[in-house]
Amino acid sequence: MESQVREIKNRLVVAISGASGAQLGIELLKSMRNYPQWETHLVISKGGVRTIEQETNLTVKEVEALATKVYPIEDIGASIASGTFKTEGMVVIPCSMKTIAGIASGFSENLVLRAADVTLKERRPLVLVTRETPLSPIHLKNMYYLSQLGAIILPPVLSFYNHPNTIEDLVKHIVGKVLDVFHLELEGFKRYE
Repeated sequence: MESQVREIKNRLVVAISGASGAQLGIELLKSMRNYPQWETHLVISKGGVRTIEQETNLTVKEVEALATKVYPIEDIGASIASGTFKTEGMVVIPCSMKTIAGIASGFSENLVLRAADVTLKERRPLVLVTRETPLSPIHLKNMYYLSQLGAIILPPVLSFYNHPNTIEDLVKHIVGKVLDVFHLELEGFKRYE
């Protein structure tokens, strides 16, 4: 009897929360399609659904179609809620301050928060593309605390050394920085020279 060897792909958990900047998460999902050895496991918060509807011309179904697998926000028993489900890490993009507070307090009431909690406990990279300005002392305290636990706080700060011409250039640069955490090179990503 021949044994079947299943090709193991790298898995990246992607969450879109209710902060402004849904296009960042969408661009990450689009960019990940250029890496056939990777899967994307997507969960969108209720606020994320609303932000997609308000900020983009895409439907939520169209955004979900960009991912390998999609999970309902309420499904805290989903595979990505378990540490035994191997992933390379997680990105919350964009990441609201409500989500930051939930992760920082360990309040795993939904799948975004539970998956982030699992990512931290398993010592996998957790990238939080935080969206808020100005930042209150509460926001700063929560982000500092999460950084002490190993989370990577990656606010979408604009860069101009790469001479962006469009908003799309700015978005892609942020996505390139996120992919850098996972040692993936985004085509056209301009590094400082």
